[in-house]
Amino acid sequence: MTLPKPGIYYFPWEVSAGQVPDGGTLRTFGRMCLYDMTQSRVTLTAQHGSDQHQVLVCTKLVEPFQAQMGSLYIVLGELEHQKDGDSVVKARVLTCVEGLNLPLLEQAIGDQRKYQRERGSIQ
Repeated sequence: MTLPKPGIYYFPWEVSAGQVPDGGTLRTFGRMCLYDMTQSRVTLTAQHGSDQHQVLVCTKLVEPFQAQMGSLYIVLGELEHQKDGDSVVKARVLTCVEGLNLPLLEQAIGDQRKYQRERGSIQ
């Protein structure tokens, strides 16, 4: 049995801009602004500068769960490009992390990328 890849952190604005390969395992974050139980879909939003970015998440594999609107979530899953041009993260893990220091997380992701570049690792 092979385990899935651990998931590379991507910022929500990178996901919404199409910078993640189709089928790629990723981790990202955002505030839950919409949960459609009938479609098993969550919309996460994140602010970057003056822009608001959205990430669509399929929640079929993590339901049922207690949705907390407006709370910060981290999602781990695979990105799937849809025919209509949208991208959807098929969630394996969806965790509420309300209270997390978001600027510190963003800094840690940047530091991790810098370290991996210096070592010649992936990303």
